[in-house]
Amino acid sequence: MKEKATASFTPTPMKRGRGRPAQDASVGPDVLLRNARKTFGTRGYDATSVREIARESGVDPALLAHHFGSKEALWTAVVEQIAEHAAPMIAATAALRDSDLGPKARVDRALEIYIDKVFDQPDIGLFFATAATEEGARLDRLVERLVRPVHDVFVPLLADAARAGELKVQDAEMLFFVLMNGISKTVSYAHLMAAFSTLPNHPKKFKRSVLETTLALLA
Repeated sequence: MKEKATASFTPTPMKRGRGRPAQDASVGPDVLLRNARKTFGTRGYDATSVREIARESGVDPALLAHHFGSKEALWTAVVEQIAEHAAPMIAATAALRDSDLGPKARVDRALEIYIDKVFDQPDIGLFFATAATEEGARLDRLVERLVRPVHDVFVPLLADAARAGELKVQDAEMLFFVLMNGISKTVSYAHLMAAFSTLPNHPKKFKRSVLETTLALLA
């Protein structure tokens, strides 16, 4: 069930103690969750502490504890924030099946929408890559909230294009994961590519190249 409370609170100003950052009251939930996402993505769940996230956010750990409770609940709130961020992309992709575009053009447009979203917040890909190594309930939540919604609107487009003879697809599921993971990791790990190419230093050119390269692979 979607946990609205974790993404809609207004932090209550806290009495400042000795050494407590003065900006506690001005750091909103979106910033806290983004900082948590970056830290979880960089260090992984087990190696991340609430105190570390608080330090990165410039707030007292009590603020995170008050609004999110446990580290587990904070991680869950991060996943829900990402799901909300992805919702417009998913809706736009789903609507393509009723558009006037041809089957292959729908796939191309879906890829453009996805790439725009990945470049909008590239650290999401890093969080996902790290979180995908989880097991049990956290992995299940990751699949249901972040993977399945994209899968369920994108794979039918691939299948439609294959049936129309406009796209050669041996396995739509395999192609979906190759495309999504390839794009996401290329962008989120752009610092590695920077050792070999200047493209990551030019965001507009980099995004255009990712799109053009992906479309060329499907030509």
